Amino acid sequence: MKMANSLRGEVLNLYKNLLYLGREYPKGADYFKRRLRNVFLKNKDVKDPEKIKELIQRGEFVMKELEALYFLRKYRAMKQRYYSDTNKSN
Repeated sequence: MKMANSLRGEVLNLYKNLLYLGREYPKGADYFKRRLRNVFLKNKDVKDPEKIKELIQRGEFVMKELEALYFLRKYRAMKQRYYSDTNKSN
């Protein structure tokens, strides 16, 4: 039972973190929120701790991918802002 409670906390933490990251999703926060909710509801009946850990790892991978996506988007915006101006002035 203790194992299930600790995994439950990890799952909730993962959900909250993904929800937070989804605010800036390119297709919109509402789209991301709906998809996230559907995925978590689809897997709500999983009881096997190993399968739950596997799903948590997949969610953490998605978090890293979202962070990379946002970082890249920010980098592109900064690059466009600063490097396009220097090319125009030459």
